[in-house]
Amino acid sequence: MLISQVRNEDGSITVAVRAAGETARAVNGAASVYTLAMEAANAGRSLKETIEARGLGATVDLEQAYIDGRLLPPITHADPAHLHLTGTGLTHLGSAATRDAMHKKANETAEETLTDSMKMFRMGLEGGKPKQGEIGAQPEWFYKGNGTSAVAPGSALVSPAFAEDGGEEPEMAGIYVISDKGVPFRIGFAVANEFSDHKTERVNYLWLAHSKLRQASFGPEIRVGAAPEDVRGTSRILRGGKVLWEKPFLSGEANMSHSFANLEHHHFKYGLFRQPGDVHVHMFGTATLSFGDGIRTEEGDVFEIEAAGFGLPLRNPLAIAADEPVAIHQL
Repeated sequence: MLISQVRNEDGSITVAVRAAGETARAVNGAASVYTLAMEAANAGRSLKETIEARGLGATVDLEQAYIDGRLLPPITHADPAHLHLTGTGLTHLGSAATRDAMHKKANETAEETLTDSMKMFRMGLEGGKPKQGEIGAQPEWFYKGNGTSAVAPGSALVSPAFAEDGGEEPEMAGIYVISDKGVPFRIGFAVANEFSDHKTERVNYLWLAHSKLRQASFGPEIRVGAAPEDVRGTSRILRGGKVLWEKPFLSGEANMSHSFANLEHHHFKYGLFRQPGDVHVHMFGTATLSFGDGIRTEEGDVFEIEAAGFGLPLRNPLAIAADEPVAIHQL
């Protein structure tokens, strides 16, 4: 089942569901994906059962809504401060290669001079998929922002004026709500663009945190339930309507050094991330970056990311923000 949100002319939301390849229909009486998910989490029943109990109504033309700019992120929160965008890196087989090259000095080859990136990657290879009941290696983790940084499919990802680069990262994102009792519930997975500043990161690994404080986009649809073991998708950049760069990307646990369960554990082990009513969009990493192939994006470029079984492709143009000097005032 795929679930998404469409903004209506009066500002209300239509929640649409469909099977892959089929026409979407509105969920009767659903104010948002968030309210549906919280209803299911608090009642102790699945989202599918919750939707079936409400029933389906009119058909929804998702393609036309996309064209019209009426697709919303597939989950939103009435208070954006209660939606968290986070992620983990160095989680996919091959993901260390680009990162290591970014941080490694040309003459560093010995074991004792491995970059922190490669050390972290090795930890995942050796302990990222623990046996049931055991706790695995802790991954790299980063914070991107709250709901104010979540960009709707079709809308521009805006790179700050001070940024050195604005590049795509095609990923799977897990989508979660926290029940009234503080229990995390996963809705499902969505395609995401974990938009980052790779030039800034390359200067020094300790600037990774700065490089990740950027907008992100995910959707347009959430695939409800577990992710396939082997996810295959395509990431491309369009410039002037023509393909500038295109490359397949792999995800799913068959292509990862960590299990989703291990990555989820190391995120939700913090009580901070189990606050009742919150929404979490947690991005699980990638091994495919146009930056690693020497591509330097420009304003107006369009990122397009798609994966089989995850619904409509995620498209976002790149925009550059105007310079906005920040003045600090004394109270």
